[in-house]
Amino acid sequence: MAEERLQKILAHGGFGSRRHCEELITAGRVLLNGRKPQLGEKADAALDKIEVDFVPMVRAEALCYVALNKPRGIECTLAPQNDRTGVRALISLPGRLYPVGRLDADSEGLVLMTNDGELTNALTHPRYGHEKEYHVLLDRIPDAQQLATWRRGLVLEGGDHTLPAEVETMYESSSGSWVKVVLREGRKHQIRRVALALGMTVRRLQRVRLGTLQLGRLAPGEWRLLNKSEIEVLQRSAPSKPRARSRPAPAPTAKPAARPAAKPAPQAAQRGSRPAGPVRKPRAR
Repeated sequence: MAEERLQKILAHGGFGSRRHCEELITAGRVLLNGRKPQLGEKADAALDKIEVDFVPMVRAEALCYVALNKPRGIECTLAPQNDRTGVRALISLPGRLYPVGRLDADSEGLVLMTNDGELTNALTHPRYGHEKEYHVLLDRIPDAQQLATWRRGLVLEGGDHTLPAEVETMYESSSGSWVKVVLREGRKHQIRRVALALGMTVRRLQRVRLGTLQLGRLAPGEWRLLNKSEIEVLQRSAPSKPRARSRPAPAPTAKPAARPAAKPAPQAAQRGSRPAGPVRKPRAR
């Protein structure tokens, strides 16, 4: 087997996205043949001894892809805090699975769980700009100016500048309104912070789409395995390298037509003019 960058080997081995594996290396939690490697160092997974937290890395498992409807109160992490339950505990499958991206404990909806580090990196890296769609219940009906500001982007407390977003009202009532929000970035608590900056409060937040993957009819706590076509579409929409912007080919330059030989003007003449899978129920806790 040919040598590859260590963070890529770890990602294939199910230790998270490539960025997370880079953090493991820089934190000194990875050993390569008994020593701490440098970031970017290469290794051969078949020949070299690789350890994470002093545990030898085993042979990579078969890739697995799970769609989960995360309920509120469940942490989207493998190490939940404050005695909360993590998303991994909801899925009764063996092996290593980790969430693609984050969804805070007070939010609900679609979470992709997988051990495919390459796909995780492509779906979460900001440079790819993959869409994430949310349905958000606000405590009031936003006016035209608030919607326009949200769509245009604004500077949040702390200096974060949000990118333009797709925002449209879905349903309105006397107690508030549901809006659809489509983002191509993922700042921490972004939707809640934007709503607060615009004078509104989020009462409920549900993610319904991640890239091409839809939540569908999964009930809170339910999960299902992705089918082959869903996996292929996700992989095609999440390349390992950013797409290069295509530029139109320059138009060929026409050669000027040959001018006929000028005839001598009469003595009196002056100058002339030129004229673009099955649904699984949650386990009882």
